[in-house]
Amino acid sequence: MTRRGEHPAVTDVVDDSSRRAVGRTRTRWTLVAGASLISASLAAYEIAPASVTPLVRETLGIDASAAGLLVSIMFGAAVLTSLPVGAVLDRTDSRVAIALAVGMLLAVGVLGWIAAARGSFAGVLASRFVGGIAYVVVWNAGIDIASEAVRADRRATAVGVFTASGPVGFALGQSTGPVVAAQFGWPAVLVAFNALAVLGLALFWPTSRGLGRVQSGGPPSLAEFGTVFRNRGVWLVAGLGFLAYSLYLAVNTWAPSFLVEEVGLSLAASGLLAALFPAVGVLARISGGALSDFLVGGRRRPVVLASFVVATPFVASFALSRSVVVLVAALLGAGFAIQLTLGLSFAYVRELVSGRVAATAVAFQTSVGLGGAFLAPIVAGWFIDATGYRSTFLLAAALAVAGIGLAWVAPEPD
Repeated sequence: MTRRGEHPAVTDVVDDSSRRAVGRTRTRWTLVAGASLISASLAAYEIAPASVTPLVRETLGIDASAAGLLVSIMFGAAVLTSLPVGAVLDRTDSRVAIALAVGMLLAVGVLGWIAAARGSFAGVLASRFVGGIAYVVVWNAGIDIASEAVRADRRATAVGVFTASGPVGFALGQSTGPVVAAQFGWPAVLVAFNALAVLGLALFWPTSRGLGRVQSGGPPSLAEFGTVFRNRGVWLVAGLGFLAYSLYLAVNTWAPSFLVEEVGLSLAASGLLAALFPAVGVLARISGGALSDFLVGGRRRPVVLASFVVATPFVASFALSRSVVVLVAALLGAGFAIQLTLGLSFAYVRELVSGRVAATAVAFQTSVGLGGAFLAPIVAGWFIDATGYRSTFLLAAALAVAGIGLAWVAPEPD
C-alpha cells in the first residue's frame, strides 16, 4: 500500500534502492568478518608456542630468550618486510595478495610441525619467519580493504573490528594451545588453527570484488611515498604503536610462565587466565574505533591518550601483587586499555596521509609497531633471567608512562 499522493512506481524504486543499500552494507561487513577470521587464524598460530613454553623449552633444549624468539620471530619478519609489502600493495591487487598469504600459511604450518616433531629449533624458527611474512600481508592488506569497504565516518570502527581478530586469535591460541598439546603433542599447535584461514577466505573472496586495486591515476610516485616518511604525525603515531605492541607482547608472552612460576598455577590454568589479556581486546579494539567515531567526533588522540593513562597502573600491578584476584583484574584492565590504541592507531595513521599511499602508511605503522612486538618478548626474557619478573613488569609500566607523553603531543588528522 502506498501513502496518499505517492506514485506506486516511486515507492518501488525507493524500496529497491533501500534493499540494495542494505545488501551492500551486509556484503561489506561480511568482507570484514572474512578478513578478520583469516587474521585470527594467523594470530592463533603466532602466539600458540607461548602457551606451551615449558614443553617447548624441554623438548628443544632452549632457554627463555630462545623460547621468546619463537613468538617474536614472526614480528621480526613483519618488521623487515612490512614496508616492501605496503609499497607493493599500493601498486597491486591486495585481494589476491591475501589469498596467496593464506596458501603460504598452510604450507609453513605443516613444515613447522615436521621440524618441531624432529626437534629442530632452526627449522621451526625458519618456518615461523615465513609465517610472519604471510601475517604482514594479511594485516596490511586487510586494514586497507576494510577501510576502503565502508564509509569514512565508519572507518575506525571497521578497522577496529578487523584488528580485533588479533586478540581473538591470541585468546584462542593461549587457551586451547595446552589442550592441543596434551592430545597431540606441542608441535600440533603449529597447524591446529590454520584451517580457520581457509574458512575466512571463503567469506572474504566473493564479497571483496572490486576492492584492493590500484587507485585511479596509476601507482603512486616515489615523491608521494616520501610524504609518508616526512610526516611528523606518522612518526608519533608509529611510536605509540611501538610502545603499545611492546606492552602487549611482553605481557602476552610471559604472563603464562609468570602465573606458573611465581603464582603457582598449573599450566592449563595459567593459559586460561592469560587468555583474558588478549580476549578483552575484542571489545577494546572495536570500542576504540567506535568511541573515536561516535563519542569524540572522529578525533583519535583523546582515545589513545586515555588508553595509556589507564594502562599504567594495571601494568604496574603485575610487579606489586601475587593475588590471583588482583592479577585477573590487571589482565583485564591492562588488556583493555592497551588494545584501545592497537586497533585505533591503524585508522589514525592512514588519515594523516594521502589515500594514494595509505597502504604504505599502514605498513610503516605495522613495521614500527611490530618492532616493539619483536623486541619485547626477547628483552623481557632477558630481564626475567637477569632480575626476575618484578623489575620486568616495572619496566613495562615505565613504557606506558612514555606512551602518555607521546599521545599528549600527537596531532589530529585533518
